[in-house]
Amino acid sequence: MDWWTNVLEGSSSRGHYPGRYGEDRYWDEPRRSVDDLSNFDNEEIECAIALSLSEEDQKGKKVIDEDNESEQSEEYYKPHQPEEDVTTQLEEDEQFAKAIQAILSLESPPRAQYDGGNLVPPHPFSSGYRICAGCNTEIGHGQFLSCMGGVWHPDCFCCNACNLPITDYEFSMSGNRPYHESCYRKQHHPRCDVCNKFIPTNSAGLIEFRAHPFLLQKYCPSHQRDRTPRCCSCERMEPRDTRYISLDDGRKLCLECLDSAIMDTHECQPLYFEIREFYEGLNMKVEQEIPLLLVERPALNEAMEGEKNGHHHLPETRGLCLSEEQTVTTVLKRPRTGAGYRFIDIRTEPYRLSRRCEVTAILILYGLPRLLTGSILAHEMMHAWLQLKGYPNLRPEVEEGICQVLAHMWLDSEIYSISGGEGASSSSPSSSSSSTSSKKGPRSDFEKKLGEFFKHQIETDTSPDYGEGFRIGNQAVLKYGLRRTLDHIQMTGTFRV
Repeated sequence: MDWWTNVLEGSSSRGHYPGRYGEDRYWDEPRRSVDDLSNFDNEEIECAIALSLSEEDQKGKKVIDEDNESEQSEEYYKPHQPEEDVTTQLEEDEQFAKAIQAILSLESPPRAQYDGGNLVPPHPFSSGYRICAGCNTEIGHGQFLSCMGGVWHPDCFCCNACNLPITDYEFSMSGNRPYHESCYRKQHHPRCDVCNKFIPTNSAGLIEFRAHPFLLQKYCPSHQRDRTPRCCSCERMEPRDTRYISLDDGRKLCLECLDSAIMDTHECQPLYFEIREFYEGLNMKVEQEIPLLLVERPALNEAMEGEKNGHHHLPETRGLCLSEEQTVTTVLKRPRTGAGYRFIDIRTEPYRLSRRCEVTAILILYGLPRLLTGSILAHEMMHAWLQLKGYPNLRPEVEEGICQVLAHMWLDSEIYSISGGEGASSSSPSSSSSSTSSKKGPRSDFEKKLGEFFKHQIETDTSPDYGEGFRIGNQAVLKYGLRRTLDHIQMTGTFRV
């Protein structure tokens, strides 16, 4: 059966450092001593002031050529400036010199850097200092990291999983939390529940896996082709570190399904009584005593071949309503678990069916959990009711469809009972006295999910008889009620009005 296919990205987002240490990731500030800075600044300032004063001394002075002094009476002067203009110029020169000194004494502001392919604006800092986004203290001179819209001490940019500094060129993100790629993989990359390995990515680089719709098993798509065994009940695949129980007919049964499995005819009788009372609660009492037998798969297949008009589940036969006289081999005693997780010592005996009415027996495959056994029994019981009440020659999609509706209704009542309500079957007087053999009693969350899974199988069946027949029949029952739907079937042989 094809389960849900999920495709995920390898991580929610991926961060990239623009470079390694010493490149864009970390920045090395040139270190200057206070003395070196002072000497350099003082020389530049003194030079600028000296030039400025020299120009002032030249202002308004007379320029004379000594060789032609006697002959020439013409004098050359610089343009005259008022005294207040000279004072203003001196003030501007002093301010310029102070500005040079202030600029040289400050650190250069942080540069915009690339982070993950995006230009990150300089991190805001107060009074010329960078503040670490991790510890919220001043970074000062030396190496620092610019990423995720902030600046960091190298030891403050840590993985959210292991709390160790991230020193790799690439890192992974989940939300706004950084991770080492290996830590992200451990926490967020899904593992296969069969082989326990990381589920590989497909050709598009995406994580693709199969998932059980209710029982939360994820597995690699390759296990659908490598003959990994499945549980014959819940259809989960067998994990490499867990052993499923092997039945003598080749089926596998997981330990959770084994916990409520019904293994022989005697064990199934209380459940049979409960379902008979379920039908009685629907005003559909079955008057005749019809034998119920649990059988192995070969016996079920043999009985099906001998039945001219048998009704059974497809594609795998798990239940059969017989109308012919036959001898059927039934499972008499529950087998025990032997070496290699195999059932051994299964006891069977032949059972001769005699025709007392239109139905000679109901056969159910042994070794299935209580809810699955009950849903199959409710289905076959409906076949018996239709034959006994005179619904002849119904088309397969009508008969199988209404039988699936009854199986679905019984599962609904059981799930409601497990959830704490009072289902129809919980009113059975025989259930309290024989709860052990009927496997009824305290229910686990797993059993509730198992019941929901069996309902899901009925609802999503793709076959025209069991699947489409159920959906049309269920719509009719929901619209008109069960009784009116059955009356309409008896008169017209169809669900449609």
